Amino acid sequence: MSNIYKSEPIRSSEITPKQVYLSRRDFMNAATVAASAALLAACAPSAADEIQNLRPVPSSTAADELGSIVNRYEDITQYNNYYEFTVDKQLVAEEAKGFRVQPWTVEVGGLVNQPKTFGMEDLLKLLPQEERIYRLRCVEAWSMVIPWQGFTLASLLKLVEPTADAKYVRFESVYRPEEMRGQNSLLYPWPYQEGLRLDEAMHDLTLLATGLYGEPNVPQNGAPIRLVVPWKYGFKSIKSIVKIELVAEEPATLWNHIAANEYGFYANVNPSVDHPRWSQATERRIGELNRRPTLMFNGYGEQVAALYENMDLSVHY
Repeated sequence: MSNIYKSEPIRSSEITPKQVYLSRRDFMNAATVAASAALLAACAPSAADEIQNLRPVPSSTAADELGSIVNRYEDITQYNNYYEFTVDKQLVAEEAKGFRVQPWTVEVGGLVNQPKTFGMEDLLKLLPQEERIYRLRCVEAWSMVIPWQGFTLASLLKLVEPTADAKYVRFESVYRPEEMRGQNSLLYPWPYQEGLRLDEAMHDLTLLATGLYGEPNVPQNGAPIRLVVPWKYGFKSIKSIVKIELVAEEPATLWNHIAANEYGFYANVNPSVDHPRWSQATERRIGELNRRPTLMFNGYGEQVAALYENMDLSVHY
């Protein structure tokens, strides 16, 4: 399978430094400013859900071999799904102001030999940070390219020594309805829960992100610590984690509990398996006018396809 799903690497040129503009020379080869860049906003892609975003068309030095446009810090931190605060992507940053991220602890236990509760300051000292530039593909058919910083989930799990009975990893987000007013909604089984198979969790691509653009995570992006699984739809990348548990059985997850026919446990990016209400064959990269083909496993197939070698991905979606 690894030869079928060729991986498409992200070049560093896809990421624009937070406070640096493209040089004058770069702009000489660029097109004029787009009058409006249509951005996909809600679940069912439609023109009524798009917003305006003026942006210079980048030069060849600011795109990868597939023509991927850079994403700004403002894009990444002002357009977010985080229902614990609000269902409106463009209001999450405002709603999340004042969310307390200190002190913060993460409990890691279950089927492990060395269960432990880590303070965030301990994790940052124990596990060296590294930068990972990943594509993010939302199940709603929009995407971004984000320069995360953090450490592999595997490096944390090794500290607690999973037992032979551990087959899955269960994650749980913080529950603070007094600060996260979306958690007062009875439509969702709070707190947010997610899960991975253990081999997925131990894969080197699976990241616990503590920041982006060289700065700590902000609340709307899942501060202080969140999961990032780049070959899966974004809802798998649970935010503001307070508990990680090794378990023997496939854990329940929030979206799978609400609508199992729409949000499978695996949630691997797969352009050939449509969402019941829209196609997954294409996506809109935030900041681009036109849609682009969606890549199998979000372009990371060369690294992860072997995990699903004996699975029918049209059934185990």
